[in-house]
Amino acid sequence: MSGGLDDADADALSALANAPPPSTTGNRKTHSQQLRTNTGTNFKRHNKHQHRKHSLDESRISSVVDGFQSYSDDEDDHDFYPYATSSSRSFADVSYDSHHQFLFHGNNNSNSNNSSSSSSSSDEQHPFPEFSGSGGGSGIFKAPSRSAVHPGRPTALELRPHPLRETQVGRFIRTIACTETQLWAGQESGVRFWNFSDAFEPGLGIGGRARRGDEDAAPFYESSNTPPTTCLMIDCGSKLVWSGHKDGKVRSWRMDQQPTDDTPFKEGLSWQAHHRGPVLSLVTSSYGDIWTGSENGVIKVWPWEAVEKSLTLSPAERHMAALLVERASVDLKSQVTVNGVCNISSSDVKYLLSDNVKAKVWAAGSLSFSMWDARTRELLKVYNVDGQIENRVDMSSSQDQPLEEEVSVKAASKPKKEKQQGGSFLQRSRNAIIGAADAVRRVATKGTGAFSAEDAKKTEALLLAYDGMIWTGCSNGVLVQWDANGNRLHDFHHHHCAVLCFCTYGPRIWIGYVSGMVQVIDLEGNLIAGWIAHNGPVIKLVVGNGSIFSLATHGGIRGWYISSPGPLDNILRPELAKREHMYTTLETVKIMVGTWNVGQGKPCQEALISWLGSQASNVDIVVVGLQEVEMGAGFLAMSAAKETIGVEGSTNGQWWQDAIGKAMGEGSVFERVGSRQLAGLLIAIWVRKSLRTHVGDLDVAAVACGLGRTFGNKGGVGLRLRVYDRIMCFVNCHLAAHLEAVNRRNADFDHIYRNITFGRSINNASGMAQYLFLCCSLAFTYLFWVLYSSFGLPWVLLILSAGVSSTAQMLRPATSVAINPDEGKPDLAEADLVIFCGDFNYRLFGITYDEARDFVSQRSFDWLREKDQLRAEMKAGKVFQGMREAIIKFPPTYKFERGKPGLGGYDSGEKKRIPAWCDRILYRDNRSSPTSECSLACPVVASIWQYEACMDVTESDHKPVRCKFKVQISHVDRSVRRQQFGKIFMSNEKIRSICEELRCVPEIALSTNKIVLQNQDTRSLTITNRSNKDDAMFQILCEGQTAVKDNEEAEYRHRGSFGFPRWLEVAPAVGIIKPGSSAEVSIHHDETHTFEDFSEGAPQSWRSEDTRDKVVILSVVIRSSRSTETRSHHCQVRHPFSPKTTTNPEPSKAHGSKKHQGGTHHRSFAKHSDRGDEHQRSRHD
Repeated sequence: MSGGLDDADADALSALANAPPPSTTGNRKTHSQQLRTNTGTNFKRHNKHQHRKHSLDESRISSVVDGFQSYSDDEDDHDFYPYATSSSRSFADVSYDSHHQFLFHGNNNSNSNNSSSSSSSSDEQHPFPEFSGSGGGSGIFKAPSRSAVHPGRPTALELRPHPLRETQVGRFIRTIACTETQLWAGQESGVRFWNFSDAFEPGLGIGGRARRGDEDAAPFYESSNTPPTTCLMIDCGSKLVWSGHKDGKVRSWRMDQQPTDDTPFKEGLSWQAHHRGPVLSLVTSSYGDIWTGSENGVIKVWPWEAVEKSLTLSPAERHMAALLVERASVDLKSQVTVNGVCNISSSDVKYLLSDNVKAKVWAAGSLSFSMWDARTRELLKVYNVDGQIENRVDMSSSQDQPLEEEVSVKAASKPKKEKQQGGSFLQRSRNAIIGAADAVRRVATKGTGAFSAEDAKKTEALLLAYDGMIWTGCSNGVLVQWDANGNRLHDFHHHHCAVLCFCTYGPRIWIGYVSGMVQVIDLEGNLIAGWIAHNGPVIKLVVGNGSIFSLATHGGIRGWYISSPGPLDNILRPELAKREHMYTTLETVKIMVGTWNVGQGKPCQEALISWLGSQASNVDIVVVGLQEVEMGAGFLAMSAAKETIGVEGSTNGQWWQDAIGKAMGEGSVFERVGSRQLAGLLIAIWVRKSLRTHVGDLDVAAVACGLGRTFGNKGGVGLRLRVYDRIMCFVNCHLAAHLEAVNRRNADFDHIYRNITFGRSINNASGMAQYLFLCCSLAFTYLFWVLYSSFGLPWVLLILSAGVSSTAQMLRPATSVAINPDEGKPDLAEADLVIFCGDFNYRLFGITYDEARDFVSQRSFDWLREKDQLRAEMKAGKVFQGMREAIIKFPPTYKFERGKPGLGGYDSGEKKRIPAWCDRILYRDNRSSPTSECSLACPVVASIWQYEACMDVTESDHKPVRCKFKVQISHVDRSVRRQQFGKIFMSNEKIRSICEELRCVPEIALSTNKIVLQNQDTRSLTITNRSNKDDAMFQILCEGQTAVKDNEEAEYRHRGSFGFPRWLEVAPAVGIIKPGSSAEVSIHHDETHTFEDFSEGAPQSWRSEDTRDKVVILSVVIRSSRSTETRSHHCQVRHPFSPKTTTNPEPSKAHGSKKHQGGTHHRSFAKHSDRGDEHQRSRHD
């Protein structure tokens, strides 16, 4: 026996042996005595392969059979091979007794002693020889390629390795942002930041100040707890990081702080920005004002003057500071709403973009945009995703009309004549089922992944490029280029998945997709490169410290050099691979997989202990697959209906999980991790608590193969999880029945393998969906019984399958294929370990019932294996391609009469079904050949150490089967590899040389460093790129502003994000200059004030500074397109005081009501739509 027991386990087994025997003990004893008489013990041994001792029913056997007849020496034997090992010991050299595997109900203590002694040497035993199916070396059945360093993508700095999902509950990172020295992250419990200087430092490890999930992350600092963070914004001018939160507040955090201990740092200024919704988006305009977007189209502006004053108040005056900002807010939606008619959409404002080139702000919902003047805050344009202008009345309320109204409208519009044409009863019943299921589907999938044509156009990302163009990304993967006036220019489609995020630097744009892919394009939309950055959706991309940092939905953060792919990667990749031995860790995990067709029965606890509980003491993971937990046409129909809205499970399924957990010591030793049920199919997994830290990311899946590929009486359910960062999949199948249905079974497997798609459990339908499901359940039940009583079961199933399969097809996740970067490649093909278990229903062919019984009684399993349909089909490469199974040495597990133990229990009724090995367990690991050793290139290597049936369990017509795997796992110590990455980067001379070359900033020249502006005057500033080979990227900021008199010392202050004062217009403030070329920047004075700028008829900021000159220091920041190094040049702009400078607005406009103000904005909509272009023309004139 391969699965041994230690002393403590032997004691526990001994205690079980003294327990009262079950009621069938006497029968088991009688059968075991008869078995010794009928079983041959002097078979000739084969000189090549020898077998372990085996007993069919050991509940009372005191000694085991000495040997078995070896299997035939035909050509098929070449398909069998023992697991590769350096030892030359034959399999029969291992002496052990499998007796204790089945026996623990008796009162003979010697049995327990034998168990103890045999288990003490179990680790020395060799794994079972295996049979391997053909066809596994290519296509979708080929094991995935692995390596120490991914060859298909640039080398990345893993700032935060992929944490297990279970460790992130309440702490998921949702967004990131970069300063010059730090990377900030917004999470569900606050914010955190990493210092770039610590990027190569080792993680804090388990037991450090980092919680589970962050053990291998670079050192970081966390804030005190806050409501979930939804967005982040960097304000370099104020040295603050602004964050928007789910509770509607905006909070500030001091940049570049260095906490000295583990105490969470605290927020600074905060205020309630939105009372009825979260802060969904946050941006600083060209003039330093903070803009926020929320639900229902709400956009608010927080003037910098109020924010600046609040920042000067002490912490004791925090309440007063918040109140000061809140009172200064400008609600833009209310200003463009007149008589209840709003000119902008009421959809959520998910994205805000500051166009610093044209001094505008873009607000984006899912299907529409609004454009605003950043200085006057006036609405310039409203248009949809197709670029069509909308002077619109918001129709969101009519679009979201209740489902009942929609149905009634459709019914009312149906012609009377058509209503009277009822059709046949079967057709009406089918239509009723489809209609009910569709009603549930539309409610249940609202807001989920089910795409419509309109959903495919949704805006998911927004970006301003350095050339002044605006880019948007859509749900269907389309990239749209817009000009600054909102005109749709070009569409690009480089990937079939949804776009989730953008970032840009210089002439490149990086795109993050839901598939985990990152692509790089140029400003003309041409694809430069692409790679799989994460094994989950990329939800945020930011630029900082010479890198592009990507955030995946699971919380992993990686840094990619801004020049990647490039020469740096060609050096880093081989150097890091050479140090593989420094960061490689080997682990061994023992897995037990059990399968049982329970035939709708419920066994006694002793049977579950015999099958699983007695063998769980020396395993780490237990996976159990059950078939026929519950059957019946009504149950199957109801289960199919429930699946369409994401509801699964049953009372019987829960009973089985609880009973199995009790048999294995759930709670004290094992923890139930998850399960999935599809009608009568159930799979569940338990993990030993000591291993739980390294196991997680559980996903589930189900594929129906029953009537119409809809019902779950046949099909598969699966679980996928990560163990030591390696992907393992377990699939429980019930394939087509009957001897002659071999091709159907093959087709069922192929359908399951290709279509099983893992995802998080969706058994959490909303209240409305549950209500509709209850109503539809009653309708289904009523229709079922009406149809059943009228036409019989076949018609019922036919009609139900038609209706439910129609809905099921509509419900298939639209992103299931899209999420897979290799289109058409199944999820199972990407797993490191795949284990199939279940009632495969493959039978014995070319043999009669009596012949099979004789071979079984003589233990001639080698002859029976030659008649095994599954083995023949696997050898032909028609099913389970490339998968392995241990050589079967236990009797066929089907079909038995319930309650009859031993061989006498085989079906002896009228049908006399031929015994068969229906219940099987197969697997595939990373090995490309039997001799492959465990390494990062072949990270998962499994072997079978036990494969047997529990013949003493009689509660079903099938016998339960169990299989123990010893799995070697090679994985990366992420913390150590990050250290080695840093050492290579810092010490390699070639890398240092390349970095120095990339840091070169182009030389530029300014036409002047002083500009004097008179009233409404315009001057030009010429920026010349003196470099002959590099583009120069420029950005103009306002480093400081003041008001002075002659000979007076100036005291400069700056606005948020170095924004411009309202009297100054700079266009373009951002751009790219080609080598040897120049750019003309217009500097314009405009003293036209809006009503918000005035108090008591005078400009607010000029009540005490009317007679002073206004002075601004402009900083022209120059960057190279290949690095984030900068160089600054300064230019002073001075506007001398003139008594006629200010132009006061009319008092009625300055102090008008909200309603009047809204009307003013409404009338100015058309006038301001092309205002930016008119200004540009007037300056040049």
